[in-house]
Amino acid sequence: MAKKDPYVEFLKEDFNDLFGQMELTPIQRKFLASRWLDQVLWMEKKANQCRDRHYRLRLSAIILGVIVPILIGINPGNPKVAKALQYATISLSAIVAVSAAVEEFFHYGERWYHYRRTVESLKTYGWQFSQLSGRYAKYPNHTTAFQDFANQVEEVIQRDVEIYVTQVAKNEEDSTQTPVLVTGPLPDIDDLSGSSGDDDPSLP
Repeated sequence: MAKKDPYVEFLKEDFNDLFGQMELTPIQRKFLASRWLDQVLWMEKKANQCRDRHYRLRLSAIILGVIVPILIGINPGNPKVAKALQYATISLSAIVAVSAAVEEFFHYGERWYHYRRTVESLKTYGWQFSQLSGRYAKYPNHTTAFQDFANQVEEVIQRDVEIYVTQVAKNEEDSTQTPVLVTGPLPDIDDLSGSSGDDDPSLP
């Protein structure tokens, strides 16, 4: 069973209590709970998850990347110790490479910024709507301001999807296109053609 985020649970309870004090129709309350609040809680959770994974991977790469050169520089006299240090250096180097590769593939940092920006926009509109402030200050009550609020929520969600598809998802796709690395010396052109350059009429 997944551990519940205390802050997410606090938001859920706090906003549900706030909704209960607004004069809204049943359909409007349903929208707030099933559309706006559901998106806020989901994106808040995803933002926290991506932040934690981004920090773990980056810190692992940074810290172990500093330790590896130190281990390489150690030259113990005992052959057994030297062998153990060699294995430890290889293992830590592999962890650094894997951490960097996973972060590069999943782009947890970009996902974190993306979800955080979107959820904060949704929360800002929600608080303004609850207080009838900002763009909702011109409305006499929540019922009349609701249509404008619902439109803003849908615009934020639509923009979130567009940004994710065009930026985050595209970066993930680009990360899978790993170029093939050629190792070792390149063969001479004469070896590939089977003759010297002077014998090939296509060469100047």
